[in-house]
Amino acid sequence: MMNSNTSGRFFVGSLVTFALLFGLVLIIFNSMQDVAKNVTEPEKMDAETVESRIKPVAEVTVGEPPVVEAPVVTETADTAGGVGEQLVTQVCAACHGAGLMQSPKLGNVSDWAPRIEKGIETLYKHAIEGFNMMPAKGGRADLSDDDIKAAVDYMVQQAQ
Repeated sequence: MMNSNTSGRFFVGSLVTFALLFGLVLIIFNSMQDVAKNVTEPEKMDAETVESRIKPVAEVTVGEPPVVEAPVVTETADTAGGVGEQLVTQVCAACHGAGLMQSPKLGNVSDWAPRIEKGIETLYKHAIEGFNMMPAKGGRADLSDDDIKAAVDYMVQQAQ
């Protein structure tokens, strides 16, 4: 026979255990609902969508690589200024037009003044050999030194 003191403790212990289990179940269900809210929809499985997802991201060429010819800069009839202007428009303006990578902007006197002070030969050397972030010959190795000098002359002329 159980005494009343022990049965009361058993009853309270059972209630506490039940409350803890109930609370644990509620926490688990709330976590599952939060996870369900963040589930993304599965991607479409129609043939076109699947094909676009599995298409190759690159092409491999076996054998001779395709030949890509750079446009040839020809000297116009009106002096080397024409070649310089043409080169600046086609090549140099990609960076110098917007002042990318701290390059001096075309026509901006304050950007060009400290560079011009170093002398035209230094400007030629930096343009031909590359300087800081500027690649040699503006990344166009096919250009002659005279072409690059004409472009430098044109940019300096625009900044004066």
